[in-house]
Amino acid sequence: MLNNPAARKVASVVIDPPARFLIKCHVSPDVVTLVGTAGASISAIVCFSTGRFILGVVLIAVFAFSDLLDGTMARMQGTSGPWGNFLDATLDRVADGAIFGSLVVWGALNDQIWVVAGGLLALVTGQVTSYAKARAEAVGATANVGIAERAERLIIGMAAVLLAGFGVPYVLAGALWVLGILGVITIIQRMVNVRGQLWSTAGE
Repeated sequence: MLNNPAARKVASVVIDPPARFLIKCHVSPDVVTLVGTAGASISAIVCFSTGRFILGVVLIAVFAFSDLLDGTMARMQGTSGPWGNFLDATLDRVADGAIFGSLVVWGALNDQIWVVAGGLLALVTGQVTSYAKARAEAVGATANVGIAERAERLIIGMAAVLLAGFGVPYVLAGALWVLGILGVITIIQRMVNVRGQLWSTAGE
């Protein structure tokens, strides 16, 4: 998630101490991943579906810390590998589904049709974006391109939810539609990219 060396250095000051503490307590990185996903998902379902947007964003931000913490713990223990990556990626889809699904529920309960439609579009395209990457890797290609990957989607989505919590009108529906459209573009980008890779390989 943090590709910038300076950002990683700053983050390590915050992340490394609790990571070392949890390792000393014999807590598995997988447990941290599971707790983080469960916490974020429950927070979204309970808070977002009932319109408590500010509280939901705060709680999800806290649990999102585990997304950095579990990876740091695995690296410290020398246990980073395919299983951790698989578990993390799979549970990310669960959290995303809970977040955007809960916004759709809130929209449906409050007659916000544009929120419902935009939320469904954002939810489906987000899941397909991740699925496209997995299927690309299954056929021997890569699909790391795209205008809106998970980090960008969550940042835009949470910012919009927070502003909606402060009473800013139309921002939630607008952001969800933007995310949905960006998701469609990302899916197309990945399809084109994978097709080019596979055709290039076939021609060799």
